[in-house]
Amino acid sequence: MGQNLTCKIIKEHLVEGEMIPGQEIAIAIDQTMTHDLQVLGWQQFEAMGLPGGRTELWVNYTDHNMLQTDFRNADDHRYLQSVSAKYGALFSRAGNGICHQVHLERFAAPGKTMVGTDSHTPTAGGMGSLAIGLGGLDAIAASGGGRLYLAMPKVMGVKLNGRLAPWVTAKDIILEVLRRLTVKGGVGKIVEYYGPGAETLSVTQRGTICNMGAELGATTSIFPSDHRTKAFLEAQERGESWKPMAADTDATYDEHMEIDLGTLEPLVAKPHSPDNVVRVKEVEGIPVNQVCIGSCTNSSYEDLMSVAAILKGKTVHPNVSLTITPGTKQVFTMIAQNGALADLIAAGARLLEASCGPCCGQGQAPATGSVSVRSFNRNFPGRSGTPDAQVYLASPETCAAAALSGVITDPRTLGDPAIIDPPDHYVVDDNMIMAPARDAQSVEIICGPNIKPVPVAQPVPDTLRYRVLIKVGDNITTDHILPSGTQILALRSNVPAISEYMFTAVDPAFVKRTKEWGGGFVVGGLNYGQGSSRDHAAMAPLYLGVKAILAKSYARIHYTNLINLGIMPLTFADPGAWETLELGDELEISNIRTVLPTGEGLAVKNLTKNKTFQLTHGFTKRQVEIILAGGLLNYINRIGK
Repeated sequence: MGQNLTCKIIKEHLVEGEMIPGQEIAIAIDQTMTHDLQVLGWQQFEAMGLPGGRTELWVNYTDHNMLQTDFRNADDHRYLQSVSAKYGALFSRAGNGICHQVHLERFAAPGKTMVGTDSHTPTAGGMGSLAIGLGGLDAIAASGGGRLYLAMPKVMGVKLNGRLAPWVTAKDIILEVLRRLTVKGGVGKIVEYYGPGAETLSVTQRGTICNMGAELGATTSIFPSDHRTKAFLEAQERGESWKPMAADTDATYDEHMEIDLGTLEPLVAKPHSPDNVVRVKEVEGIPVNQVCIGSCTNSSYEDLMSVAAILKGKTVHPNVSLTITPGTKQVFTMIAQNGALADLIAAGARLLEASCGPCCGQGQAPATGSVSVRSFNRNFPGRSGTPDAQVYLASPETCAAAALSGVITDPRTLGDPAIIDPPDHYVVDDNMIMAPARDAQSVEIICGPNIKPVPVAQPVPDTLRYRVLIKVGDNITTDHILPSGTQILALRSNVPAISEYMFTAVDPAFVKRTKEWGGGFVVGGLNYGQGSSRDHAAMAPLYLGVKAILAKSYARIHYTNLINLGIMPLTFADPGAWETLELGDELEISNIRTVLPTGEGLAVKNLTKNKTFQLTHGFTKRQVEIILAGGLLNYINRIGK
């Protein structure tokens, strides 16, 4: 029986455990990617006392917190440049571009394993890398130790047949997958694409699909490495990194899906979830106030060349504000040199710097109650910076059509599309990537006044007796738990300050109540903690005294982040118990330190209602030890480096 590509790469990197779905394994990690929201992650790395990372490559990117309205973001960037120089990481300066797109262009390679401190790290799967997004501490620990612990995922094979019709794009493929599977459908799985349809897609198209696999909740997504991968690497002057990699012809998968690309139409995700997908023609005519093209999902050379061809010689509708964000300096340079940039400017587009920009709430918030059509990956409520904005997700081509017409428009009404092929050669200039210092001892770590120490949990006591601080429903995102936006993201290196915003979009009284009650429990529904990998959504609960989360199920990254920070993510044995809980109920969980190591569930007494129910967990032996130690940092320091 043949192997799929995922299992081949995992087998090659396996250092602990057996490749049985659900069982904990450890794999060797080749590459690390961190970004400028990980000041606290680097502080945790410093606390480990290691001379540097143990992966063969570590790149630290500056791409999220780019607005410098005061000293805070600039101070964070200076700190990150200094720790990169000291601990052996390459440093991608502000202006060089979005981490995922730059890494795909300049560093990702077939067959490599990679961890990144961002949920969209799987973009590199378009290159044939096994690239996994993690919380900051998880990635830092994996990089410091050179290995990653995770539950062996199931592998879902997605066979792509046929060829895309004109005006149908890679974005429409992943929207179709989201329509079928939902935002919970990829949890515990790696999605592996293959088939004759996959062979028709360029590396950047594949990157778009893998990027939004994060919205499925998948561990990662991956494509084979083939002749298109080879051509892309050669065009990037990195041909030596190529090697062919694919599933065996008789490979098997735990789950399977087939998509006939020729049957797809332009699709759009309606507010307020990436899986709320319909055909564009079903929502045609809705007035549009803003269009934003870019993000790590759709800011490649091919994407922007297609948009420039649509806009050339035309003018953006008077009721529409159009922004365009090139993904990297390379893309920006190339569209400037070939004249496409002039076409975009002449049409009335507003050009933003090569960064994450509006996708992570850094500027360009829509007008009150307005419709914004974006080529981004998430449209959660309030993520745009405007609580009542109606955000739709679509391909760059559908976005461009809306920008011209002023309403949501099927791009197939625009006539014949321009044929945009990947270039034979990309402009290669890595002058914005800084090498680490040759003499690490001489480097001074520069720490600004907004950078505060990382909170560290205490070992879990045997009994927890606290009240229910808040009760929320299904699909609560990390944006719900800790919002983004220009004001809040500037506090990412200051946990006491950023914690003041926890759950403010859901319950403005949460922080005050939590302080008055001395901490407590959070009750959640299905898929609790989906979305961004931000470990601050676990650090803020730790700082405020949240002792455990009681939910029906969890998103993978947030689940691990909670464990690593010493907070227990527990699951209802009977989902009906969720119905019985209310704000303020006093709960008691006892015999924790005795029962957790046995793998058995924990009994919970609802002292307010004189009822008892059971909580379960799926912790591995190692995760139990982490929780009992009071988090991963304590665990690492206890067992030694």
